[in-house]
Amino acid sequence: MSTLCRPPQSLFKFPATLRSIAGLRLYATQTGLGTSSATHRPRRKAVTPFNDDGRVAWGDLTAGEKAARTTQQTFNFGFIFLGAILTGGVAFVLYTEVFSADSKTRVFNRAVDEVKKDSRCTALLGDGKKIIAYGEPTWNKWARARPLASSLRKDQYGVDHLILHFNVEGPSNKGVVNLHMIKKPSDDEFVYKYLALDVKGHQRVYLENTDASPNSPAKSKTKFFGVSWR
Repeated sequence: MSTLCRPPQSLFKFPATLRSIAGLRLYATQTGLGTSSATHRPRRKAVTPFNDDGRVAWGDLTAGEKAARTTQQTFNFGFIFLGAILTGGVAFVLYTEVFSADSKTRVFNRAVDEVKKDSRCTALLGDGKKIIAYGEPTWNKWARARPLASSLRKDQYGVDHLILHFNVEGPSNKGVVNLHMIKKPSDDEFVYKYLALDVKGHQRVYLENTDASPNSPAKSKTKFFGVSWR
């Protein structure tokens, strides 16, 4: 009796052909989804002169992006070139105004040292350590920022003449320093023609004066940075 009531097992089984077809469709669907996700990549950001960091290869750039990169690089190179020119200009001015043998700043500093060391000058001005020197009076309260009155010219014989004057002030008095230096065509350095201190009410003090004794032999001088000093 129990054997006759059991339903046939074939009713609950799919034929082998149907199972194979279902498996192939599932595999095809999964493979198709994987291929679709791999091929649809997110689009990269357009390259402009403002966001180009060089990560995108040149061959991957569009024509417009190549033009943008070229513009950016041209600007960068131009900026670097301009900076080099400005740096060279500053170096040239610094050399001619400070380090050159003909620099009026160097001549000024050395002349001030000569005044501070000379006993006749300190007798008129006061303690040499407290003597200050400065150029022409201006609205600027800083004495060192005042311009120096100077001239550099060449005469008809090819001799260079450097003329400079500046102010000095000490605890006891103040005055004006005048100097004249020359350089002949055969020379490679400036030498003093005269260096003098003028204080109101007192006789001029000559620290250097080649015109005082034209027939006497020249004094021995010490060369310093291309300038002869006493």
